[in-house]
Parts: sequence; C-alpha cells; structure tokens
Amino acid sequence: MAKWTAFPYAGAYQHDAKSVAHEWAGLHAGDAEPLPADPAVLQAWVLFHNGAFHEAREAGLAAGGAGTTVAVKASCIYANYLEKKEKARLDLLLEAAQRAEQQAAAEPDNPNAWYWQGYALGRYSQGISVAKALAQGLGSKVKEALERTIALQPRHADAHVALGAFHAEVIDKVGTLIGGMTYGARKDAGLGMFQQALKLHPTSPIALIEYANGLVMLEGERKQKEATRLYEKAAALQARDAKERLEVELARGELEA
Repeated sequence: MAKWTAFPYAGAYQHDAKSVAHEWAGLHAGDAEPLPADPAVLQAWVLFHNGAFHEAREAGLAAGGAGTTVAVKASCIYANYLEKKEKARLDLLLEAAQRAEQQAAAEPDNPNAWYWQGYALGRYSQGISVAKALAQGLGSKVKEALERTIALQPRHADAHVALGAFHAEVIDKVGTLIGGMTYGARKDAGLGMFQQALKLHPTSPIALIEYANGLVMLEGERKQKEATRLYEKAAALQARDAKERLEVELARGELEA
C-alpha cells in the first residue's frame, strides 16, 4: 500500500487512553460507538483521535473484534479528507465497505458495521458519480445500510446525516419523481434527517456542512444564505479531535473559496 499522507496538523491533538475514555461521549456523539473494553482497541482509538489514521487502522485490524470499527473509520476518514490520488481513495473506500460488510455479517446487531458500509459506499458513489453508482445498484445498498443503522441505534447522528445526504444527492441528480419512485428519495425525508442529526449532535461540523449542501440541492439557490450561515457555524467550532479538525477546515476552505 502506498504511503498515507500525514495529518496536516500533527501534534495538535495529544489524547491518551485516559483522556479518550473521559471524553468518549463527546468524541463519539456522532457515531454512538460504545466505549471499548479491550485496551488495545481503546489505544487504536487514541491514534485515530490524534490523527494517526494509518496507525489507527493497523492497530484496529491487529486488535480484531471491535477494532474493526476503528480500522474502517480511519480508512474512510483518511480517504475522504487526505488521500490525494483518486484511484487510491476509491480503492480504500471499497476495501472499507467490504470490511464493514463482513463485520455486519458477523455482527448483524452492530450499528456501526452497517453505518461504515453505507458511508464508504456513499463516498465511493460520489467519487464515480452518483448517476453511475445508482445504475450499478449501489444506491439501494447505501440506503438500506443507513436505515439499518438508525433502526439499531436511533441516536446515531452521523447516520442521519448520511441518509439525509443520500436523499439530497439522488433528488439532485435524477429529480424528485424518479428519485422518489425508483430510489425512495424524498425531499422532506432528507431535510428531516439533517434536522434530526443536529438535534442529536448540535456541534457536529459535518452535520452542519452536509445540511448546508443538502439545503441547496433540495431547495435551490434561495437557500444559499442559510447554507452559508451553516458553513460559518461549522467553521467557528472548536474541534475535539483530528476528524473534526478536518471537517472544520473544510468549512473554512469553502467559505474562503
């Protein structure tokens, strides 16, 4: 595997096992992942929260069991924000989706096994074009995985965000009629998902960013001012860890563009 790009704010986050355990509820307000009992898995999460994504992936895989979740999450976040080569990015997302799918088969009641399958396939679909992904039948897999996540864990804010983005992307690409009839995408459902995500996790940078994007896709340019306000709110947040820092910097970059 090619060398992974380093987290650009190295040293900004200095979590250890004790601080991660203490701050767990805040750090995992988005994915509702339970605090791991295995010290090796907790250490993999320490690496993740500090931005050592490759090391987190390797430590998670080595730990096995619950370590699979941190390994898959590290791959997905790295691929989405830091991998510069498109083929490598798509390969990482596909590999993560397959690993999450295997985890879901072994642990069908594990919400994050389903979530990371849906997330990875969703980001992969955006990479190859949503229209092409829908033609390949990936849309239904994304939707089903995210709906399963929420059924298992109704407080999974990130799954609400991702499902809201699914509804918005599909309607944006194929229209309200085909989106609804063929893929079960609805504007009211999409907006409701974003709003519920922010009720569950009001200080989530990615929820604010995706809600802003979804508003413009679903409501048009008349919502541009509100979308900008949501981006400004995301850009002003104090990031808790490396993942949130990448999201906050994304919002700042978009506002400056």
